[in-house]
Amino acid sequence: MVSSGRRTNVEQAASGKSHYEAPYGQICMISDMDVSAASWWKSSWSAYNGGCVEVADLRYDRVGVRDTKAKGSGPVLVFTNTEWNSFLSRVKCGDLDFG
Repeated sequence: MVSSGRRTNVEQAASGKSHYEAPYGQICMISDMDVSAASWWKSSWSAYNGGCVEVADLRYDRVGVRDTKAKGSGPVLVFTNTEWNSFLSRVKCGDLDFG
């Protein structure tokens, strides 16, 4: 499933024609091909038990995030670079409580 950080319709995501509304009313198409062609990486801090996520740069200045255990067949969350950098900043500063 491709999402902009919000839930999307599963049938829409399964069709390979997932889209989301970009800032200023633009529609950006992130297809299954965009996701499969992306170079995915995971942190060197990731657990060896597969409990980690992978990240990729996508078209339209977007960042994709997926669960490593899904081996590329699971849902993908899509964020703008601004959203992703804001999230990383808040994690590094300890602003988010995960547990």
